[in-house]
Amino acid sequence: MFQALKNNLVPPKRGWAVREALLQNLERTWREPDEGIWEIRTRRRHFTHSKLMAWVAFDRAASSLEAGIFNESGDRWRRRADEIHGEICAKAFDSKIDSFVQFYGSDQVDASLLLIPLVGFLPASDPRVRGTVREIEQRLLVADEFVFRYTDQDLDGLPPGEGAFLFCSFWLVDNYVMQGRYEEAQQLFERLLLRCNDVGLLSEQIDPHTGRMWGNFPQAYSHVGLINSALNLARRTGPTVERAAQHGSSQLSG
Repeated sequence: MFQALKNNLVPPKRGWAVREALLQNLERTWREPDEGIWEIRTRRRHFTHSKLMAWVAFDRAASSLEAGIFNESGDRWRRRADEIHGEICAKAFDSKIDSFVQFYGSDQVDASLLLIPLVGFLPASDPRVRGTVREIEQRLLVADEFVFRYTDQDLDGLPPGEGAFLFCSFWLVDNYVMQGRYEEAQQLFERLLLRCNDVGLLSEQIDPHTGRMWGNFPQAYSHVGLINSALNLARRTGPTVERAAQHGSSQLSG
């Protein structure tokens, strides 16, 4: 809805009711554990990415753009956004490894943590973000190119062994851009481009050892990642920078 409003698409009357229902439901449920972005098949947990996206919803709802269109102050949603922001900083950051973690109480990292600066939760220059990127580079990055989703395969409930998700590698490109690591971003992006097939299509995953495409093919998310990273590299103020700058959070230090 925020992106629609940003591009001058006024919501229909029913959109008002849908927005209110979504936000009220999220207000009730954001504290609950879930399966996370990767649909973990074991027990539910308080995944950092899930809390992060709940913050995004309330943060955008509280923005001056949305609040103005929907004739409200946005204060209610700002309070929720600030509450979640504080909780993530307090419960999802492990000072021992200097990184955000996959879920509350974990010592593992997750590629979805790369979204923290991309959605504007914290600036890319924040030491906690830099520490998280370093930890992901050390534990999830293979052959300086492929980023796995997470480290703990037992967590998933599936047999071990999977490819690296290409979307995650493009998230890393975007993080490099936002940190001013343009040469590294360009080099990684160009290596990923070489993984396209003869008609320029990408799969969901890549086997980092053989280079073979795995998973869904073609995969829309991989191409969305490619396009976003291309724009970020070409404009230096591409989609991720714009998205990070759009929120109205008070940027609590945690």
